[in-house]
Order: sequence, then structure tokens, then C-alpha cells
Amino acid sequence: MKSPYEVIGVSPNATDEEVKKAYRDLVRKYHPDKYRDSDLADLANEKMKEINAAYEEIQKMRAGNARGGANSSYGGYNGNPRTDSSTSSTYAAIRRLINQNEIAEADRRLAAIDTSQRNAEWHFLMGCVLYKRGYFLDAQKMFDRACEMDPYNTEYRAAADRLRAQASTYGGGYRTSSSSGCGCDLCTSLICADCCCECMGGDLISCC
Repeated sequence: MKSPYEVIGVSPNATDEEVKKAYRDLVRKYHPDKYRDSDLADLANEKMKEINAAYEEIQKMRAGNARGGANSSYGGYNGNPRTDSSTSSTYAAIRRLINQNEIAEADRRLAAIDTSQRNAEWHFLMGCVLYKRGYFLDAQKMFDRACEMDPYNTEYRAAADRLRAQASTYGGGYRTSSSSGCGCDLCTSLICADCCCECMGGDLISCC
């Protein structure tokens, strides 16, 4: 049986960025949309399942190592543009805060990040913060922006699609940061509790 690193096509000693790059390359190659009308559609779907499972397993292993004191940073289940190690560590720490429901502190740290470092991951995490606070329309905009910046990231796409589907279920009702009151029960069917826990070794999407 292949190890997850063999499936992704990298060495166990590969950096987080190298793993993410290899994963994104495979997603581009085997994305089911490319084979929708082909006899290879089923094979592509199976291959994507294998790739996603392997990538998720690597993230879980590396998240476990990070909690155990390893020096390598864990960038989460994402395909962000390359950032320096300090920024990657900052985003990982913010994911932990969201997981622990420390939303105010997560929001404060996101706001403190320079605009030049506000990549797809920043927008995704800000979407999670806004969702937690019940500002669903604003959260949707952030998730959509994250997808625009990193269109091959399945985590961001799943979060955006899930929130949009939930809004439709509840009659298209969204709460925004300028609204008073929620008006629906979306809060109780949270996408980001799950989506932000995968980054720490749980099932962040598999962010929803």
C-alpha cells in the first residue's frame, strides 16, 4: 500500500510548501471537471479521492508533530501563495484560536496582518471569523474571495458552497455585519467548526 507521500509524489522530508505545490499540481491534472464527459470520469474521481485522502493524512501527521514540538510550521489544508515561515505560523495560530472559539483574538490577529500578506488563507480565515459571529453575507464574500485567489483549493470551495447552500435552504437569508439579529439558524449548523479543525489534525473539510 502506498504511503500518503508516495501518492502525492514527494519525500517525507519535503517542506510544507513543496507538499502543497505537489498536491495542487495533481488537483489540476486529475480534477473531475476535466473529465466530465469522458470515459475516464470515474477513474479521475477515484484518483482525486486518493489524492485528497493522502494530502489530508499528511496534514494530520504534520499537525500532530507540530503539537508535539516539531519546528516545522503547519500551513493548513490550503494552496496559498508562498509566504514566509512567520506568516505561515501566524495563520496556523489563528486557525487554532478559531478552533478554540477564541474569535475576538483571532479577529484581532487577522486585522494586524499587513495587507500585503492577506492572501487566500487570510480571506478564508476571516470568513470563518465572520461566520462564527453570525455575519453570513460577509463570510460568503470572504470565502468567495479566497476561492478567486486560490481556485484549486477544495477546502475554500467547500466552505463557500456549503454556506451558499445553507443560505438557500433558509430562504436566502444572510446576516451581515450591519444587520441586527440573525433571523435564521445557520449558526447551529456551523461550517467553520469543522473546517478549521482539520488544520489542527481533525476534519477541516471533508472545512465542513
